[in-house]
Amino acid sequence: MPDAVMLFAAGFGTRMKALTQDRPKPLIEVAGQPLIDHAMTFVDAIAPRRIVVNAHYRAAQIVDHFANSAVHVAVETPDILDTGGGLKAALPLLQSDTVFTMNTDAVWDGPNPLRVLQDAWNDDMQALLLCVPMAQVTGRIGTGDIDILETGQAVWGTDTVYSGVQIIRTDSVSNTPQDVFSLKAIWEDLVQKNALHAVRYPGKWCDVGHPDGIALAEAMLGYSRV
Repeated sequence: MPDAVMLFAAGFGTRMKALTQDRPKPLIEVAGQPLIDHAMTFVDAIAPRRIVVNAHYRAAQIVDHFANSAVHVAVETPDILDTGGGLKAALPLLQSDTVFTMNTDAVWDGPNPLRVLQDAWNDDMQALLLCVPMAQVTGRIGTGDIDILETGQAVWGTDTVYSGVQIIRTDSVSNTPQDVFSLKAIWEDLVQKNALHAVRYPGKWCDVGHPDGIALAEAMLGYSRV
């Protein structure tokens, strides 16, 4: 069972346009708190042994945000490393052979997504993705990207959206020779081996990777700015 969490917070947030001119996307507020604190609420609830956040764009603000906490911030410099490279670089801090990874540009309305993954994980898996059926998705631009077979295996499709949360064994990451790469490259290999798994999230999920997502997420949560 994983006992470490990797939060991705290094991106440039270009889809947020002017909102990320002076701050990284994870520090944009939704329903009165920064996006990354929405994620941290779920992380804190499972009490992992290690928590690591990566940072690159306006990294000092992420470092300041987690000052005087138990969270380790892995600053990517001089280059941003993408999701796979960022996780690979953070492995010495995570100190675990199985980890949660979590994007920080979504808001959830339902059970703790990390617990949903915990309940579905078994030790013969290589990676388990948390996916949301399209009817429960808000703010998504485009179709879904994953189909889940009756066996629990994941294949590329349109029925569900990858939520940005997974459990993954780190050997596939550490054995990748490149330093800059996407986790999707690992998933592609697992799909070919029928070894990528996924589970459906029972609640609602909102993509806040673009400006319109802020109001949509707040409406989903029943939050009013008035």
